[in-house]
Amino acid sequence: MEARTAVIERKTNETDIKVSINLDDKMNQEIKIDTGIGFLDHMYHALAKHGGWSLELHCKGDLYIDDHHTAEDTGIALGMAFKQALGTPKGIQRFGSAYCPLDEALSRAVVDISGRPFADINLDLKREKIGELSTEMIPHVLQSFAGAAGITLHVDVLKGQNDHHKAESAFKALAVAIRQAASRTGTDDVPSTKGVL
Repeated sequence: MEARTAVIERKTNETDIKVSINLDDKMNQEIKIDTGIGFLDHMYHALAKHGGWSLELHCKGDLYIDDHHTAEDTGIALGMAFKQALGTPKGIQRFGSAYCPLDEALSRAVVDISGRPFADINLDLKREKIGELSTEMIPHVLQSFAGAAGITLHVDVLKGQNDHHKAESAFKALAVAIRQAASRTGTDDVPSTKGVL
């Protein structure tokens, strides 16, 4: 089957972003992330790696102000790319869920490729920052991604002590859940009683 790919360019007065994604490149993954925020790069790398994507994401943002615009806008651009690559959601599982640990941290993610954007994110982060990324921006990145992708996300850190571990386990759980939800069934069926998503 043909690989599901997309290239998105999104330029505003605050950020200049290019995203290239391949949802079906599990055997030959290439991942190159440069947002200017190291921990954000690390989270996107984990999302792509465990989601089975090849991903290039580059952003030049107004980091002299703060991390907000870069974090939010890369989440939006990645969501747009995911939605475009997925195309009409036919012949996919639609739902996905996963639990992923990272040492003492454990996270759960549940995904519905529903066409209805919604995100309920509970990460229980305590620090103000992880590296140069404000912890308040981490759930906002996931909310921005869900909104632009048109999907429903529920992501919860169930336990943990270390904020780095909690955030990373959340992104890994999301990656595995999205990989499951977007996996092909081999049919041309729309997975909805409505007949459309």
